[in-house]
Amino acid sequence: MNEPTLTPALFGHAAEPQTTPPVTSDPMLPALGTFNWSDLYAQLNEEGVAVTPPLLSREQCQEISGTFDKPGLFRSTVVMQRHNFGRGTYKYFADPAAVPLVRTLREKLYPPMAWMANQWAPRLGERTFPPTLDELIAECAANGQRRPTPLILNYGEGDYACLHQDIYGDIVFPLQIAVMLNQPGEDFTGGENVFVEQRPRFQSRAIVVRPQLGQGMIFPVRHRPVPGRNGYRRHPMRHGTNAVESGHRNTLGVIFHNAR
Repeated sequence: MNEPTLTPALFGHAAEPQTTPPVTSDPMLPALGTFNWSDLYAQLNEEGVAVTPPLLSREQCQEISGTFDKPGLFRSTVVMQRHNFGRGTYKYFADPAAVPLVRTLREKLYPPMAWMANQWAPRLGERTFPPTLDELIAECAANGQRRPTPLILNYGEGDYACLHQDIYGDIVFPLQIAVMLNQPGEDFTGGENVFVEQRPRFQSRAIVVRPQLGQGMIFPVRHRPVPGRNGYRRHPMRHGTNAVESGHRNTLGVIFHNAR
């Protein structure tokens, strides 16, 4: 998919100065209030990907995985091999509000993600983002992007995902989160998360991440800012999944902008 050009004058928000990210918590997600978001932001800048402490319990992971076999919850099912996306199946939720845990994750994770995104904005020469998910969703709707993008992915033995980016329209929130819903080494083997960073004038860099049950991975949708001699450069990034060797692997994808 071609990378769109954003127009700050059209979609931008005045950035509010913040020295620390907002702390979000919820009875459904008590761990969120304990996260050190500044440390996660530093990890994201240093490595290109940041892995959170566990967001979800085993029971919560099982609850979300169990939605996969409830077709009424989804607006679309994609069999990946039919489109040369890899091998496996993923489904987009029709309305994340129908699954309270998914809705709460998206709403409560958005403010610290917006804080990170707005730290990146001047480095990338891009727009800033509103402080709440509702405001972002309203912007998406005004731009014709009304289809929800949270999804659940199901990989069995031999399944994998080709490298890709999740863009979906002109309004692109620059960060997303994938939450591991199974325990590597117990529920499945293989299936590592792979990120490839394209570095101008250098060979690309591969990053392999192995989150544990309930942990989230924060990573760029399109590119990230990296300091260079003459300011910051954009390093494009794509993500995919190595082939599952045995068992079943489920992941929740939390994308914040909606699709056209």
